[in-house]
Amino acid sequence: MVFSSVLFLFRFLPIFMICYFLVPRNMKNLVLFLGSLVFYAWGEPVYIFLMLFSTISDFVWGRLIEDYRGKDCSRIFLLCSVVINLFILGFFKYADFLLQTVNTVFGTSIPLLGLPLPIGISFYTFQTMSYVIDVYRGDAKAQRNILQFGVYVTMFPQLIAGPILKYHQIEKYLQERRSDLDAISYGAKRFVTGLAKKVLLANNLGLLWTQISSLKNDQMSVLMAWIGIVAYAFQIYFDFSGYSDMAIGLGAILGFHFPENFNYPYIATSVTDFWHRWHISLSTWFKEYVYIPLGGNRKGLARQILNILIVWTLTGIWHGAGWNFLFWGLWFALFLILEKLFLGELLKNAPVVFGRVYTLTVVLISWVFFALEKPGEIPAYLQAMFGLNGVGLMNTQAMFLGNEYLVLLIIALVACLPVGSLLVHRLKSSKTGPAMALYRVGEKVIPAALLILSVAYIVDASYNPFLYFRF
Repeated sequence: MVFSSVLFLFRFLPIFMICYFLVPRNMKNLVLFLGSLVFYAWGEPVYIFLMLFSTISDFVWGRLIEDYRGKDCSRIFLLCSVVINLFILGFFKYADFLLQTVNTVFGTSIPLLGLPLPIGISFYTFQTMSYVIDVYRGDAKAQRNILQFGVYVTMFPQLIAGPILKYHQIEKYLQERRSDLDAISYGAKRFVTGLAKKVLLANNLGLLWTQISSLKNDQMSVLMAWIGIVAYAFQIYFDFSGYSDMAIGLGAILGFHFPENFNYPYIATSVTDFWHRWHISLSTWFKEYVYIPLGGNRKGLARQILNILIVWTLTGIWHGAGWNFLFWGLWFALFLILEKLFLGELLKNAPVVFGRVYTLTVVLISWVFFALEKPGEIPAYLQAMFGLNGVGLMNTQAMFLGNEYLVLLIIALVACLPVGSLLVHRLKSSKTGPAMALYRVGEKVIPAALLILSVAYIVDASYNPFLYFRF
């Protein structure tokens, strides 16, 4: 069940909200937990037991670690939790990839398991792991209420694609929370904004990318290739940030405060800056639970470089079982290391525009690794981007698609810049009558218009994927 569907918007969500706001406060966690199970079971009826097993398992390990704190067995309990979580994630996500690799390398014919990937397993596994690690470190107290812990793991607004929540970020909301009109109003507007990003921008940009990426190499000019990868860059941003907006909005309606997951990443002035702005909850997770425990930058430059390589190898394969994801992670590792060695200082002293062009170029090339998975597709597409396939700078098809999607690409460009938020802030803080009137009208009319347009598109369209569901 995806947020941008008729089923969710007009059946599940209204029924759930009515139940949630009608029950007494002490029953809201139960309604949220049961509603989240229904939400997940709608698409994954079998794998709901896997998620419940992870929930119960880490609840127990957390209790044991706290009850035996200071004793050697607490470390054993932590190790058991980590091993179980990584085994489950590894088995369902990478078993077939490893078997296929063995068959290719050794010429064997071991049958593949053919197991579908449980939706959201990468996200909720990282959440439960962070909880147990925090309890072991003493950064969080073990949860004694299995229902509250179950809500933390299974909460449907962010269950499928994050943001990845650390337990201490929402602990107080699990115990006591309130939903006032201001929070509900903010949450509804935030949800509608995310919905519009997803269905009005991401879906249509995805159609453009699909058209271009399906072309043969001898049909793709330089302009065509760059239009395609720019379209994909916009698609994945509006798809994922739109989902995060919807998750944050739903959380606010229910009385939670979720952390931001994106901060205008395409205005970044370095690759390091980009990863402070893109999928913030994931990069923070790897920093806190892998990079720093490995030593971070505290054990010399050589060790820091090794730690970056380890973290970005893991970040790459976290996104999927494929060589392209490994190359994608190593691509970013290369530039992060270069920035640590010397490039970072050069960028600080260079004009801002240089840093932004460099970063966008690195990121756009990275999306080629990320988007294309079949052997041979990546080098062929890179050849087209740099004019090495013999087609030339442009062709009639590139001009046609460029003209057809020009307005959409311009809207996408403006929407991924902080122009709108700056304008809203100025209007809101202005003391002049016209500006205040414009702000008051806009905050009511724009969300309503976006909702109407989004619903109309959802009812009419059939192309509605969420890219991060497969991770």
